[in-house]
Order: sequence, then C-alpha cells, then structure tokens
Amino acid sequence: MSMNTPMPTLTDLKLTPEMKRAINTAVESGRAIVVAYVDENSAPQISYRGSTQAYSDTQLAIWVRNPQGRILAATARNPAIALIYGNFEPSARGFMVFRGRARIDTSEEVRRRVYEQAPEGERNLDKERKGVPLLIDLDSVEGFFGAARLAMRR
Repeated sequence: MSMNTPMPTLTDLKLTPEMKRAINTAVESGRAIVVAYVDENSAPQISYRGSTQAYSDTQLAIWVRNPQGRILAATARNPAIALIYGNFEPSARGFMVFRGRARIDTSEEVRRRVYEQAPEGERNLDKERKGVPLLIDLDSVEGFFGAARLAMRR
C-alpha cells in the first residue's frame, strides 16, 4: 500500500482470521493482552490475561484460573470490560482495543473449549481445571491492524 493510498477502515464487528490469530498467539509471541474492569469499590483494575482468546467472530474468552478471583465477582456486578492488544514491531505494527460485556458460562462445552484453547503454559497452571470461562460479547474494536483502521461496532 503506497503512502498516498488511504488506509481502509473496517466497520463491521467481525474479527478477521488474522486478528484471531494475533489474539490466540499473543502469549507465545511475547505480547500481552491487558484486561480492564471495575471492581466492587468502583475502582478501575487492570491485569494481564495470558489465556485470552478469540472465541468467535464477535466474542473473546478468558480462562480465569481462580474461581474466587476479583474479575469474576466484579464482572458479575458490572459486566463492562475492555482489553488491549499491542504489537509495536515495525514489520507488524498494530493495536486493538476491545470493549464489551463479560459473562460467566459454566456449560461443559464452553469450559472444555476455553480451557483447551488456552496456551499450554496457562493450562499447566490449572491442571485440575478449577477455573471458570469468562466470555466477552464484543461491542466494539478500535485501533489499527493489518494495514486497516479498526472502527468496528455491534
């Protein structure tokens, strides 16, 4: 793409295969996905979540190893959640800001799928599968990725 060609803008909320791959391989490629939520005292909290994964074209998922963890209690009260992914290597520069609504899904199918799709290192920290899957229904994705501007909305 030449410098004079405008960058295309993706507006339909649908994660591309390349976006999914970047999310699903973030940990293995040395990138962090950071999650932000509001705790029980209405204070902002952030944490790294190595198990973050693309669950569908419009959803992310996280395997939360500690079922008594603050993120589960907080999102049960206030489901608003945001995540950020960044890659600042010159050859693959891009970042994505995800906003959505989190919900716990303890069905056996979702538990199995989210656990099994988590990186091996994350699974090894919860070999007894005591964790809980947190699904995130996306409302928006913003940023830029794969030579496109992201202004995706539900």
